[in-house]
Amino acid sequence: MALPEDKRRLDDVPDAPGVYLWKAADGTVLYVGKAKSLRKRMRQYVSGHDERERVPLLMEQAADYAYVVTKNEVEGLILENSLIKQFDPPFNVRYRDDKSFPFIALTMSDPYPAIKYTRERHREGTRYFGPYTDAKAARETIEVVRRIYPICRATCVQWKRVTARGGEPVGTPCFDSHVGKGPGVCIGAISREDYAERVKAVAAFLEGKRTEVVRELEEQMRQAAADLEYERAARLRNSLDAVRRVLERQKVVSDRPLDLDVFGIERAETIAGVHVLLVREGRVLAGNEFVVDKGLDVPFGELVEGVLERYYGEAAHVPREVLVPEPPADGETVADWLTGLRGSRVRVAVPQRGLKRELLGLAAENARFALARYKHRTRYDEERINRALLELESALGLPAPPLRIECYDVSTLHGKDSVGSMVVFAGGKPDKDGYRRFRIRQAADEANDVAMMREVLLRRFARASSGDERFATLPDLVIVDGGKPQLSAALSALQETGARVPVVALAKREEEVYVPGWDEPARLPDFSPGLMLLKLIRDEAHRFAIEHHRSVRAKRSAASALDAVPGVGPARRKALLKRFGSVKRIREAGVDEIAQVPGIGRATAQRILEALHAPRRDDSQASGNGEAAGILGKRRPASEGSPR
Repeated sequence: MALPEDKRRLDDVPDAPGVYLWKAADGTVLYVGKAKSLRKRMRQYVSGHDERERVPLLMEQAADYAYVVTKNEVEGLILENSLIKQFDPPFNVRYRDDKSFPFIALTMSDPYPAIKYTRERHREGTRYFGPYTDAKAARETIEVVRRIYPICRATCVQWKRVTARGGEPVGTPCFDSHVGKGPGVCIGAISREDYAERVKAVAAFLEGKRTEVVRELEEQMRQAAADLEYERAARLRNSLDAVRRVLERQKVVSDRPLDLDVFGIERAETIAGVHVLLVREGRVLAGNEFVVDKGLDVPFGELVEGVLERYYGEAAHVPREVLVPEPPADGETVADWLTGLRGSRVRVAVPQRGLKRELLGLAAENARFALARYKHRTRYDEERINRALLELESALGLPAPPLRIECYDVSTLHGKDSVGSMVVFAGGKPDKDGYRRFRIRQAADEANDVAMMREVLLRRFARASSGDERFATLPDLVIVDGGKPQLSAALSALQETGARVPVVALAKREEEVYVPGWDEPARLPDFSPGLMLLKLIRDEAHRFAIEHHRSVRAKRSAASALDAVPGVGPARRKALLKRFGSVKRIREAGVDEIAQVPGIGRATAQRILEALHAPRRDDSQASGNGEAAGILGKRRPASEGSPR
C-alpha cells in the first residue's frame, strides 16, 4: 500500500458524515466518495475490508487523503458530485464523452426571451431544458417548437439589436419574420404581453406538458373566433395542428399522467451504455443515451448511483419517479438529494411487474443498442483484444502475442462419463471449427482430474506429431483450467510428446495464473483486458466440456433405461431408438404405438412403459473444473475431434 504508515490509522478523521478524497503522491485526486461515517468508511479502504475489486489498485496508488465534514448525507452527496466535476477522478464513474450535455435554453431575463441550443448551464436569468444526449435531437426540437410558436432565435442579429435597445424595435425585419418563423419583434409586430404568453407556451411544451398546451390553444382559438379575430384563430389552428402531429409521433404508454425517467444500463468490462426514457404525461418524449467508463469492474448498485448523480447533476428537470434496474448503493440518500432538487418527493424504484417493468425492459434493450453502437464506433472490442494479447505477452513472458490460444478442461461425475474439451481462440475470438471433444479412456472409477487433463493433452499433441491434420496447427499458448497440479500434468504431457508450446494454468478462486518456473503465480489486474480474455476462454472451455458431458450421460442413461427392461436386448433397443429417437419419446408414446415396432409385442411394450415410468435416481448434476457454464450462451455442436 502506498499510503504512509503514519496515515494508515486515520486518527484525525472524524466519525461524521462527509466527503473523502484519496490522492496520489503528486496531489492528483484519484477518487471522491461520500460516507455516513468518514472514519469507518476510510478504514475499510486501508484495512482491505472493502470488497470492491478496484479498491486494491486504488490504494496502491493512494499516498494521501483529504476530507470535508458535512451536516448530513444529502449535503455530502451534493458536495461529492461537485468535487467529481471539479477533479474528474479516474476511479469515479464518468462519462466517456468529455463534452457536456446539450440543452435548450430560453433567455428569460431579456425583454423578448429567445430560444437557443447550448452546452453551458450557468447563466443567470436563463432557463434550461434537458439534458439532451443527442445534439441533433435538441436542434430538431428547437425547429419544431419554432414552427408551432414563432419565437426569436438567440443567434438572430436583429433580435440582438432589439435586446441592446431595451426591447425597442429596430424597424428592419429579419429573415425569420419573412418566412413565418419569427414573431416580428424587430418591427414591433407583437407586444411584450403576447410574446410573454408565447414564451410561457414554449416552456410548457419543452417541459412535456403537451396536452395542457393543446387545451390552451383550443381555448384561445375558440375565443379568437368568437371575437371575430379570424386571422389570429387561423394561426392558432395551425399551431394546434403542429402540436397534435408531434403528439401522434410520441408513443402513448399510459392514460395516466405518468412523470418518470426510466434508466436502462448495459455493462461491458470497463464501460456501460445508459439509455434514459423520458415519460411525461404518459407519453415517451425522448430517449437520452450515453456511455460511462465503468462497467463490470464496479458493483451494479454503485454504478447506478454514479449514473444518477452525474445525470441529475446536470438535468434541468427531475420527475416524480425514477425507475432503475437495481437500487443505488445508497438509495435513501440519492432519493433525498433528488427530492431536494425537485422540491417535492421523488421515488427511486425497481419495478417488478406491469407497465413500469415493461418500460424498464425497453430502456434496457435500448441501452444494449447504445453500447453496441459505441463499441462499433470506437472499435472497443478490437482494441480490448489487441491490448489483451499484448498484456498476456508481457505478463506471462511469452515470445510474442498469443494469436492462437487453446484451453483445456475436463468434466466428470464421480469418475463416470468423463470427457475433456479443447477450445480455440484465434486473434482473441472463438474459432469454432477448431473445437475438439475427448472421451476419457482411464478407468471409470478414477475421478482424477489431473490424470484426465494429462490424458487429453497427451492425445491432442500426439495426434499433432503423428501428422493428423485436425491437430496440425500448434497454439501460441495453452491454458489448462486449474492450479499447479494441472500445470504439472500439462508439462508432463507436452514433454512426452515433444511439443514445445508455452503453457499456463488459470486457478478459479483468486484468478491466479501459474507459469512454469515462476515461484509465485502471476496476478493480472482485475478487469484488465488480459485477465478478462483468459477468464472468457477458460469459461468457454468449461461450458463446452459440460455440454459434452451431459450429452454423453444422456445417451448412457437412455441405453441403461432400456437395458433394465426384461426381454429388450440390443436389437430391440436399437429398433426402439431408431423408431422414436429418444427414451423421452418412448416414454411419451402409448402401448399400441410401441407395439408397432418390429419385434415388440404388446406385452413387451407394456413392460417398457412400466420400466420407463418407474422412479429413478436423478444424477443430472455434472461437475467439472470450471465455473457455471454458459458465459457465451449455447453453441452449435462442434465436430468430434478425437477417436473414441
